[in-house]
Amino acid sequence: MKKFIISILSLLCIAAHAQTVSKLGPTEQQMNDVLCECISKQDLSQINGKQQGTKAITDCMSAHTDLLMKIAEERKVDVNDGEGMRAIGIEIGKNLLTQNCSAFLQLSMRMNQDPDATSMGSTAGTFKRIELKGFNYIVLNEAGKGERSFLWFEQFPGSEKFTGVTTALVGKKINVKWKEAEVYLPQAKGYYKVKIITGVE
Repeated sequence: MKKFIISILSLLCIAAHAQTVSKLGPTEQQMNDVLCECISKQDLSQINGKQQGTKAITDCMSAHTDLLMKIAEERKVDVNDGEGMRAIGIEIGKNLLTQNCSAFLQLSMRMNQDPDATSMGSTAGTFKRIELKGFNYIVLNEAGKGERSFLWFEQFPGSEKFTGVTTALVGKKINVKWKEAEVYLPQAKGYYKVKIITGVE
């Protein structure tokens, strides 16, 4: 059983490439709800990289193997059928995304952060605006390079300055500290390297 669970874990985070929304059956909806609830209860701020993310998903799925087996039975898929179980894994991941499980999206992003290979840096420029593209982005103008966007994914030192009206900040010099990670962007329907804000001075 554990081997079966592990075999579909990696598929959950690549399943986002399939974006067709379809009505879920009762068992699929139940699976979606319990997994999303379980992931939501995890302390996602402590998860960095695939190893920790995999453990979080494994723990959630292990608690609901009865539903996994029921889905396989309803689809007449043998648990030893690799391709059949792959399809179920992709479907589970797709459902978590299309049903707007924000905790799963956050976990997917954190699973793509390698704590041993994270690129970090800072960029100075003048503040232009906050841009909403699924998530908030802080956009600044870097001298000689034009506009640069930085993903506001988690709380960071200085974030309180940008939670309200930001018109007074336009044109002000700021320094954005960031870490680079490859994440899935729903609107772009693909994985892209982005700079996630870790602080603003």
